[in-house]
Amino acid sequence: MGLFDKLAGWLGLKKKEVHVLCLGLDNSGKTTIINKLKPSNAQTQDIVPTIGFSIEKFKTSSLSFTVFDMSGQGRYRNLWEHYYKEGQAIIFVIDSSDKLRMVVAKEELDTLLNHPDIKHRRLPILFFANKMDLRDAISSVKVSQLLSLENIKDKPWHICASDALKGEGLQDGVDWLQGIQYVILL
Repeated sequence: MGLFDKLAGWLGLKKKEVHVLCLGLDNSGKTTIINKLKPSNAQTQDIVPTIGFSIEKFKTSSLSFTVFDMSGQGRYRNLWEHYYKEGQAIIFVIDSSDKLRMVVAKEELDTLLNHPDIKHRRLPILFFANKMDLRDAISSVKVSQLLSLENIKDKPWHICASDALKGEGLQDGVDWLQGIQYVILL
């Protein structure tokens, strides 16, 4: 059973389809995380950078998932907003070893949070401070401070340290989603 399968069961979702937006700057590990969250029989061996966006659809025992993997390259970030209305949850991935672009990640997060299609909705946001296996990685606490996550008061959010290549920390994120007292509304 994949992590999305567990998530669906834990959240008690009865809906047939769940839309999850996976956002973050390029090279943060979004596609690798999505791949690890899929059921093992649906995972791919070769991960390549996303150009534009890709839509991953897969079924679990109780749900059909549509995950929008949005490229984080600067020229494609304006595409993100076209999918905000569809989103029922957000996974925001940060490369915790890329200190130079942490300011850009914060700017993109602020733009996301202030968008009219997101601002007044209580979408859960799961942050993955990814690439914790790298020597230059900063802690998830420091990433949280640099992104000013404590200022997000109107949405349930959580940050997890992760190493997407090994799948470390991903279960912690799914466990948080399990524990939130939140019902995803369309």
